[in-house]
Amino acid sequence: MAISPSNSLRRRTALLAVALTCLLTAAAPAAVARPAPDVPRSCGPHPGPARAVHRLVAHDRIAGAAVLVTDAGPDASCARWTLADGVAELGTGRPMNTTDRLRVGSVTKTFTATVVLQLAAERRLLLDAPVERYLPGLIREGGHDGRRITVRRILQHTSGLPDYLDAPEWEHPERVRDRHFEPRRLVARALRLPRPEHTWHYATTNYLVAGLLVRAVTGHSPEAEITRRVIAPLGLHDTYWPGDDTRIRGPHSHSYFTAEDGRRADGTDWNTTFGGVGGALVSTPADLTRFARALFTGRLLPAPQLAEMRRTVAADPDRLWPGARYGLGLISSPLSCGGTWWGHAGTVPGGHRALVAVGPGGRTVALALNEVPATLRAELDFLDVVDKALCEGSSAERTSA
Repeated sequence: MAISPSNSLRRRTALLAVALTCLLTAAAPAAVARPAPDVPRSCGPHPGPARAVHRLVAHDRIAGAAVLVTDAGPDASCARWTLADGVAELGTGRPMNTTDRLRVGSVTKTFTATVVLQLAAERRLLLDAPVERYLPGLIREGGHDGRRITVRRILQHTSGLPDYLDAPEWEHPERVRDRHFEPRRLVARALRLPRPEHTWHYATTNYLVAGLLVRAVTGHSPEAEITRRVIAPLGLHDTYWPGDDTRIRGPHSHSYFTAEDGRRADGTDWNTTFGGVGGALVSTPADLTRFARALFTGRLLPAPQLAEMRRTVAADPDRLWPGARYGLGLISSPLSCGGTWWGHAGTVPGGHRALVAVGPGGRTVALALNEVPATLRAELDFLDVVDKALCEGSSAERTSA
């Protein structure tokens, strides 16, 4: 599922280790996505990324896909360009675009980790202190002990906590799409699940705990602290916490998922309190770009805390993808042109999928889908858009051409 990978996707991603080479070397299909109207002509047609975006819609049957690319270089005429294909709403045929709001799922985790690291910089909590120090008694069940789990391990997904989204009732999330969920109850549910098999285990449970840490240290809700410390100062006017409101306010793409009866269903209206500060944010590609650039240029964290954020461990490819590593609320992933990108991806069960990534030269890619890739090939194609956009114009691309 979504904020963490879907149960069906987890079963498929064991094959990614074999398929990753195909992702990094596959030839692009012939058709192209349309450039958005605001793309300067001097920036060119971007054929590689355009074909990659088009493939998601034409071959993988994603309803709509859009990508916003922002360069850090001095060439203002080509500093920002967009590509889109498919539709934002099936009923009307309204074209997909990069300005609509969408649910960004686990990209929320990077916002939450940023605030926890700000509190560490202020010496209000310690990354290597046990969770028990701040949340006494919260983690004391199922063989889990908050006295032995540090804040760092929570942010890094090395806590050993199960993911409450792996509980049997989440096999059919549409059955609870209108329900309100409380973080402490979801954490308690997770502690009753079987222990993870691997040291690194992606679990949104960790980020609900991180939110409770923020509340314990500041006395304010984690949503309020993230808004005050990140969203408001950066002027992210399209980024907000929906709470129990099942609708998305303002212009937004609809999202689609496959219902139990096999029909393509509209999943736009959904209560995302189940994700909390691990996955409930609504945002836009432009706001995600502004956030990522602020984070990596040092506007949000002092250098020592940003360095801590980028200290990674190997991720389980069954829960992310081969080559991915995880820091403190950040994913790093290899590029076909050399180096890595840094950022995060996210999904929600109603169908939105988002990703924001910053490449070695500072180029930022923000990708929005309104339907979750349903096959291994589609997931690889999703990652290929990021690779093509970040590698376009690199020396490796020019050599291969």
